[in-house]
Amino acid sequence: MRFSKNAYRLVTRSLIACVGLLSYQSTVSFAASTGGQSNLLSRARQVFLPIPETPPILPGNASTPEKIKLGKMLFFEPRLSASHAISCNTCHNVGLAGTDAEPTSLGHRWQHGQRNAPTVFNAVYDKAQFWDGRAKDLEQQAGGPIVNPVEMASPPEHVVEELKAIPGYTSYFKSAFPGEASPITFANVQKAIAVFEATLITPNAPFDLYLKGHTSALTKEQKSGLALFMDKGCSSCHGGINVGGASYAPFGLVAKPGVKLLPPADKGRFAVTRIPSDQYAFKVPSLRNVELTAPYFHSGQVWDLKQAVMIMGASQLGVQLSTSEADKIVSFLDSLNGKQPRIVYPELPPSVASTPRPEP
Repeated sequence: MRFSKNAYRLVTRSLIACVGLLSYQSTVSFAASTGGQSNLLSRARQVFLPIPETPPILPGNASTPEKIKLGKMLFFEPRLSASHAISCNTCHNVGLAGTDAEPTSLGHRWQHGQRNAPTVFNAVYDKAQFWDGRAKDLEQQAGGPIVNPVEMASPPEHVVEELKAIPGYTSYFKSAFPGEASPITFANVQKAIAVFEATLITPNAPFDLYLKGHTSALTKEQKSGLALFMDKGCSSCHGGINVGGASYAPFGLVAKPGVKLLPPADKGRFAVTRIPSDQYAFKVPSLRNVELTAPYFHSGQVWDLKQAVMIMGASQLGVQLSTSEADKIVSFLDSLNGKQPRIVYPELPPSVASTPRPEP
């Protein structure tokens, strides 16, 4: 079949026009896609911050290698407990992303605590410590479980007596607190543990890299999840450097999640402030490494992250998330898993004949 010259010119022009149109559409599509990614990153940077690669300095508690070393020893020291069986690491296990993978922690004489143990990783960036915010910083928090009769059950004076009766600790305290005549004090125990805990940060999560401009650090699904996380309102509480940890909110703001998740006897921050509006309010938890820290909520009753996301949507935002939406948000949350601290178990000084014995 042969075309006339006019017909040939017409077909050629049509093909050129089609190719030009397709090229234009591809350019527009690419520009829209690129602009969308740029806009998403810009929005994210207004809400979140990456975790720095170096630990922060604690106000009034200078960090030194000697103090960090002592704090690490004390963090793993079971003789700080009355039973000589429980250490800080028992409930905040550094091999389990700073948690203990229990609904509520097992304490002195097989007692269970009231609430789920929050992660110690990145806790230095939280507004306050404990679910009800009763400790203003890591230093105050460090002493709480030690003296709590349900947890480690050691009064401050017993802690000092115990450590003074372990001769090997004398030199470590002198090095960590030079110039002090009697450095083995309960206050210094708290200071040393706090300085060590401040080093337990998890930088360089994929989301941190994304915030720094490495847009390929997140997958397409994670970017969709990030957009949903912001669009649905999750980031109104879970923002900042710790993706949470900076405010308090009533659990069940829109709809109560049920007594299993919200035990009526635990009124949260109200026990600290006695302000009626603080009833059943709790510190908004950090979502850093959240994939690794099940079970979830202060009651520790939800083991599936997707279920936790859907509960939060309904209870806090009044939003019924679809399965697809929840999957995308969970995918985004997975991008919050940072570089885990590499901790070598410390060698602790031995007890001697005069060291107080554990309680039965």
